[in-house]
Amino acid sequence: MSKQHWLVSGALVLLCGGVLVLFTDVETSLVRWVNCGPLSTAGERQSRICR
Repeated sequence: MSKQHWLVSGALVLLCGGVLVLFTDVETSLVRWVNCGPLSTAGERQSRICR
């Protein structure tokens, strides 16, 4: 492969990795909000996960 192909492949790998990290962070925040948010019980809000 030429140098340009390697650069494009590297850029795509970085882009895909960044998207995965972003979605993982968003998903973690959403799950924590659902589990520890205003609709959760008092016991769930006092759990180790919510602190």
